[in-house]
This record gives sequence, structure tokens and C-alpha cells, in this order.
Amino acid sequence: MRQFYKKISSVCMALLCVAALLIGCTATAWAADEIDDSVKSQLVTTTKGLTDAIIAMSEDDIQGYLESEDAFTQSAASAWDGSREELGEKKGDIEEKDITVEYSDDQYTVVVPVSFEKNKANFTYVFDKSGTPTSLTVDVNYTLAQNMEKAAMNTVMGLGTVFVILVFLIFVISLFKYIPGLVEGKKKESKPAPAATAPAPVAAPVAEPAVEDVTDDGELIAVIAAAIAASEGKTSTDGFVVRSIRKVNRRKR
Repeated sequence: MRQFYKKISSVCMALLCVAALLIGCTATAWAADEIDDSVKSQLVTTTKGLTDAIIAMSEDDIQGYLESEDAFTQSAASAWDGSREELGEKKGDIEEKDITVEYSDDQYTVVVPVSFEKNKANFTYVFDKSGTPTSLTVDVNYTLAQNMEKAAMNTVMGLGTVFVILVFLIFVISLFKYIPGLVEGKKKESKPAPAATAPAPVAAPVAEPAVEDVTDDGELIAVIAAAIAASEGKTSTDGFVVRSIRKVNRRKR
């Protein structure tokens, strides 16, 4: 099986080399504004052989060509690898009469239509004015039903995405009511606790001698003054003045 893959790889590389040689030999004829019939015939034959070789590539061949340093080889392997699952097996032979060749902007564009089990595809080759292949693209021709199915899927996915985003926004907005409480809780947690201070010492009250205010005890003073005057044998209290009245402490006798 390995030898079979190697043979196919050798055939592909040989076809590429032959195509480059054939097209390079007629570079002067291809530089003209109009495509010569011989040039067109060579392009059609070359691209048909390249297309058959590319379609026949195995998985190992594709992986090997993807790692190639040649730009065209890498482009061809990448284009076919990205489209072959959507196309399936090749159906029928390639008709040379269906291959179209155009020349513009100093390059040749060759379109090779191919029929497959699932869909049809166009292999579009680009050659520079010297006849060297530069790129290959594989365009899958989807049916109307497939295009409608893809459009419906894209619509459903778009609406579903919008709906999911709206639900997420509603959920986020519903959480806004909890933000003030969280902010207040953070403030309370970050507020430092007041430092404990020792109570100030209370000064002991200083005992003061009890002095009775006699400013409002006029009657009592008059009675005491009269008693003192009587004990002195006087009839008037003009000779003395009662300034204070103190209680006698009988315990100090």
C-alpha cells in the first residue's frame, strides 16, 4: 500500500513538472493579448491531468504536500483537503470542452468543472504570464436546497445567539438590586473598629467644711440673736451680728 501511495505521489510530481516545462516552452506565445489555440490546448490538457492527480491523492499524500515548500503544491493540497468531504467520490470523466481559459492582468485563469457524488465543483487554476501555476481554488457548487438549508441554519444560529445574549443581559440586570447591599457590607467590613480607651480616673471629692447658708433663714437668725441677747442681759441685738450657724459635733467631747 505504501508503494501505491508513492507511485501516485510520483505521478503527481511528474505531471507538475511536465506542466511547468510545457507551459514554460510557450511563454512567449502566452504573453500575447489573445490566447493562442495551441496555448489553450496545452492549458486544458495540463489542468485536466492535474485535476485527476489531485483528486486521486490519498490522506498521506495530502499531508505531505501540505508541508511542501512549493506555494502551488501547498495551495492545491489545502484547497482539495478543505472540500473533498463535501464532494464525495468523483463521478464521470472531465470533459475538455467544458474547461474554460481566460487571460487578463498578465495571468491565465483556467476553470475545470468536475462532477462528484454529492455536489459539483470548479477547480480554478491561476498561471502567471510565463506559464507557471501559482494557485488553485476548489469552489463547491451547492444546490438551491443546500443553500436554503445553510441560510436557515445561519438564521437560526443568529437568532439563537441574540436570544441567549438577551437572557444573559436580563440576568445581569436583575443582579443590580444586590449591588447596594454588597457595597454597604464592604464599607462596614473595611471601617476600622474604634480603639478601646481606658476610663479617665475619677478624682476623689475633697471634703469641704459644711457651711450653712443663712441668707434665707432670717427668722432663725433673729430668734438665735434674741436668745443670745437675753442671755447677756441685753434688750437689743444691735451690739452683735450672727454671721454663721454651725452644728456642734458632740462626738469630739
